[in-house]
Amino acid sequence: MITIAASSTVPRGISLIGVPTDIGAGSLGARMGPEALRVAGIAQAIAKFGLDVKDCGNLAGPANPWRDAVDGYRHLAEVVQWNQLVHEATYAELKDGRLPLMLGGDHCLSIGSISAVARHCRDAGKKLRVLWFDAHADFNTATLTPSGNIHGMPVACLCGHGPQALIEIGGHVPALRPKEIRQIGIRSVDAGEKRLVHDIGIEVFDMRYIDEMGMRHAMELALALVDANTHLHVSLDVDFLDPQIAPGVGTTVRGGPSYREAQLCMEMIADTGRLASLDLVELNPALDLRNQTAELAVDLIESLFGKSTLMRNSGGSA
Repeated sequence: MITIAASSTVPRGISLIGVPTDIGAGSLGARMGPEALRVAGIAQAIAKFGLDVKDCGNLAGPANPWRDAVDGYRHLAEVVQWNQLVHEATYAELKDGRLPLMLGGDHCLSIGSISAVARHCRDAGKKLRVLWFDAHADFNTATLTPSGNIHGMPVACLCGHGPQALIEIGGHVPALRPKEIRQIGIRSVDAGEKRLVHDIGIEVFDMRYIDEMGMRHAMELALALVDANTHLHVSLDVDFLDPQIAPGVGTTVRGGPSYREAQLCMEMIADTGRLASLDLVELNPALDLRNQTAELAVDLIESLFGKSTLMRNSGGSA
């Protein structure tokens, strides 16, 4: 069994929600992510810690038409439909007292999951903290990106900058306040996107900061003021990791965190006892090597649920 922080709230169980689509991405393949994670044993890995794991199966949404952008957005209608499905499924599991784990799929799907989490926090009167692990800031808009790929826009949409149909999912605009999000591992940001992120006031721990100050210090700041009334949501894009250890993504960026740096992030989150919802996105098995990225992702999820706490006593010392 895992060692839970004294003030933590243990969920009734973990609900896996498969979202097999690459509707917001610039390359095909992320639709196979949920099955690759299942093959890598994600349900069994979590169940080892004595938690009830329910696999809700895969959501069924529209096919990817693979068309060019229209008015700055690719596949907007389909992206909206998928995110509405994710929102409803995530919110239902939260209402049932369970921890939803969204198996993506591309990162545009976090519009649906995080808007549901924010809605749940408003209902429950809880504070929200979102940790966004990614190589990219994902704060593009239709005027900033020529591709129109919406997986580069979810943070902007959640903060109220995007098409009306997306920013209104969850019934509150913006779904997320900039002070509620911390971005970690960022190392690829467009110039216009950088200005927007700076102006809106999102706290970013980019790779330059991590190189200079260390991952432990970055995570201590990212987790500062998380308390018993905080719902902690992790949105983990596997391109956060260095591509030498995680090649199975469509948007690799060199210079990402090492295996141990990534494990430390997950371990420090586990130590808070406050993890309450989770996205795992952008795994592209078509670009992977023998499912190695999926297996690494499952390894990280094990640490999120307390793998390393087995080596510690209740006082936190080894």
